[in-house]
Amino acid sequence: MKITKLEYAATGAFSQTILDYLHGSEQLQPFYNHYPTIEAFEAQLQEKSFGQEQRQTLHQALQEQYTSVAAINPKVQQNIDLLLEPNTYTITTGHQLNIFTGPLYFVYKIVTAINTCKTLREKYPDYNFVPVYWMATEDHDFAEINYFNLFGKKYSWQTEQQGAVGRFTTEGLEQLLEELPEAYPVFEEAYRSSKNLAEATRVITHALFGEYGLVSIDGDHATLKQALTPVIEKELTEQLSYKLVTETSAQLEQLGYKPQVFSREINLFYLQDGLRERIVQEEGQFKVLNTDLSFSREEVLQLAKEHPEQFSPNVILRPLYEELILPNLAYIGGGAEVVYWFQLKKLFEAYEVAFPVLMLRNSALYINKGNANRMHKLGLAPEELFQDYQSLKKHLSAQLHEEEISLEAQRKIVADAFAQVEQLARQVDPTLVKSVGAETQKTANALQLLEKKISKARDNKHEQTFKQLENLKEKLFPGGSLQERHDNLLNYSTNNPEFIKALVDAFDPLDFTFTILEEV
Repeated sequence: MKITKLEYAATGAFSQTILDYLHGSEQLQPFYNHYPTIEAFEAQLQEKSFGQEQRQTLHQALQEQYTSVAAINPKVQQNIDLLLEPNTYTITTGHQLNIFTGPLYFVYKIVTAINTCKTLREKYPDYNFVPVYWMATEDHDFAEINYFNLFGKKYSWQTEQQGAVGRFTTEGLEQLLEELPEAYPVFEEAYRSSKNLAEATRVITHALFGEYGLVSIDGDHATLKQALTPVIEKELTEQLSYKLVTETSAQLEQLGYKPQVFSREINLFYLQDGLRERIVQEEGQFKVLNTDLSFSREEVLQLAKEHPEQFSPNVILRPLYEELILPNLAYIGGGAEVVYWFQLKKLFEAYEVAFPVLMLRNSALYINKGNANRMHKLGLAPEELFQDYQSLKKHLSAQLHEEEISLEAQRKIVADAFAQVEQLARQVDPTLVKSVGAETQKTANALQLLEKKISKARDNKHEQTFKQLENLKEKLFPGGSLQERHDNLLNYSTNNPEFIKALVDAFDPLDFTFTILEEV
């Protein structure tokens, strides 16, 4: 496997905010704690406080959740048990429960967490580091997770279920399995044997990443939710997150950075089977939208105390919840995720919770042997592929010793000639000037048309070459987007069973460059 590294800015696919962060912009420094270097983790280790009682609660919850896995990989069990030790910390990434793992970057997030732990173990041998996948089981936006793209075809899961997607039964996924071009044992077992999507996703991540010790956690758990009770109470009575996040968002906007998320006055949902709806305060009552449920202040606070599991944090409070129940040092996310964490620092300070190191997940372009051969045949280097099609076409034309067709010089000669004619007409009969102008425009249009015809004729000479370029761009950048945002893991692991291992070997989580993997 040939590895090429590329600056993120050179890809043209990342926001200015994330580029500024990676370059250590002073403007952004007030919005995070430690910049992600290997040395920064020394301070983070000292700042993260996590007691033994918290560790026991976490360990017990994970043991319960992993009963859905038939045979736990010894490396996973070891990591779960290590969480009881006071010198064990986690590196966390999170994502929705996309079926069949969804877009490829889901895998990239987890590999980044795995490799970060490996790097930290080498630097800080007196500590243990456990990679964690936070399963966003409480999300209810089913339309974002119910499909995936495989070999150019979109596969969708149809179901009428509602509420938190982690609680969805896997009914209907067996039909989807039958539609696939071949059988995939990992997904067959998960979707045919699990009682809900959360369990199925844990089975899948365990099968794919168990050998690396990945621990998957579901925050939709009654005992774990008890840690959120003080936050729920303050959210209901003071709307603290709304005040702090809105203030921070305004500061970011003043610096020219667009906020990724917007805080509501109450950033909580009411959660039951088949139901996850926003809680709003109206006329002294706490109401659950789109239902008849309504609580007085006393009733809702009593509910928070006795049944915190019936409250679900939204995107504003979920990061805080993660850090309350995990001995976590760093959060790994995509560009938009890292940016929205910037909006949360004051919220963490208010609750006196250590703000984690924010790390951009690894990104990659994977070029299989067939596409690599096409690339080399066209005389292109991997880093050149990020240019748009027209730029690459122009580049290829130059390689083919074909200059860009332009009649600009001729247009100037004609324009000068007509200018002289216009001057002569004005002297003889000014009424002829309008006729000269019309003929001038007619001739300019004719030259433009001829330019296009000549260009097209030239392009036709190399139509096959340009078609190969167009096809290569579409395969590597489907729909004009990064491969990782469209394609599914099975697009690559089907033909390369060592695909995940290749990622583990290639990704450096702390060098913050784009990785190009080329089969040779």
